[in-house]
Amino acid sequence: MKDVIIACDFAGSEQMLVFLDKFKNTKPYLKIGMELFYAEGPDIVRRIKERGHRIFLDLKLHDIPNTVKKTMKVLSSLDVDMCNLHAGGGKEMMRYAVEGLTRADGTRPLLLAVTQLTSTSQRMLHDELLISSSISDTILAYATNAREAGLDGVVCSPLESPIIHDAIGEDFLTVTPGIRFADSDKGDQVRITTPARARELGSDYIVVGRPITAADDPVAAYEKCCKEFLR
Repeated sequence: MKDVIIACDFAGSEQMLVFLDKFKNTKPYLKIGMELFYAEGPDIVRRIKERGHRIFLDLKLHDIPNTVKKTMKVLSSLDVDMCNLHAGGGKEMMRYAVEGLTRADGTRPLLLAVTQLTSTSQRMLHDELLISSSISDTILAYATNAREAGLDGVVCSPLESPIIHDAIGEDFLTVTPGIRFADSDKGDQVRITTPARARELGSDYIVVGRPITAADDPVAAYEKCCKEFLR
């Protein structure tokens, strides 16, 4: 099922709740990232779940396997719908994450691996991260590791969605930030595209932040995004 996820990168709960109050007749899927989570703690997740929203908890864990496993066990109790970690931590870390996230009854949220951030360019990959492979090859390798570790999908740019689906399968999810309307400023992201183009490329979920949250009419911007991506 495709959907639009709003990236709620707010500094605190007051801003967050004022924003959500604008949505009178719908309950959009929301991403809670590090800024809001570190400011407000787990309680903000519980408060938003009580309002009836699905939540992608975007904390991008990356640590030794046992630490990630224990942290995922804590996060599984928050009843979020999706969470993530960095694929760069390797397959053992990802396997431990699945174990920690899985509850006693066998259920768990969707678990995604972040491949490369949409702010990463080929130059940065080569010159700063010292990875000689292309971005596409690196992301596909990370996605393959994630699949083998038992994860449900990856976070990648929309540009990599068709490569991943072709190589790994349509059932392996691609959750794609880096979404901008055609007339929007690209901000600090490099590998970006529009909602309509993300749909054509096969993204399963798109994550949209400032084009919605900073819009004069966030509800209208959200509806425009849904129209372009879900039609």
